[in-house]
Amino acid sequence: MGVIVFLGDSITDAGRTTSCPPLGAGYVREFASALGERENTWNIFNEGVDGYITERVAKDLRSDCIALHPDYVSILVGINDVGLIVEADVSEQEKLYMLEDSIRAYHEMLFDLSRETEAEIITLEPFIFPKEGKYEDWLPWQKKMSKNIRKLARNYHAKFIPVQEPLEREIEKRGHDAITTDCIHLTETGHKILAEIVREGFKL
Repeated sequence: MGVIVFLGDSITDAGRTTSCPPLGAGYVREFASALGERENTWNIFNEGVDGYITERVAKDLRSDCIALHPDYVSILVGINDVGLIVEADVSEQEKLYMLEDSIRAYHEMLFDLSRETEAEIITLEPFIFPKEGKYEDWLPWQKKMSKNIRKLARNYHAKFIPVQEPLEREIEKRGHDAITTDCIHLTETGHKILAEIVREGFKL
């Protein structure tokens, strides 16, 4: 039986550490449900933790992921890093240093995964959906984060899966409130769409 591990922050957690163990009420559960309809050959672990930044995911990587001997790993983290950068009362240069720290932690994750596992890895683009001016100042840093994750994924032969634009297209079709509850977290519909993006990324 194969092992699939999901790493991330509150979007991945989706209540799995509080109200909806063990898979949460989000895209991980939707992914597992879709996969289970066709086959029962996977152990799926949701290791997302509400509030985590990239450094915390990297710090817990060995216990939360490597020790499970994964065949597939999904990583969705970075938007909390972006929030900390935007809200920090420091110079633009200091904010760039903060971004570098986040990317360094992401690099460590991919290095350790490539060295200590044979897992296929997909890196999911962190996303933000501004509305009426709210979170507009996050977008430039989201783009910087995304660009760096894409580059790291290429260097480590991992897959980088765009998420921002696909979900923006869904917002254009269905409306903002149909996809996101607060410009960051997803509705049930948003989670279902993300689960399908992940499934296609893994080709499962």
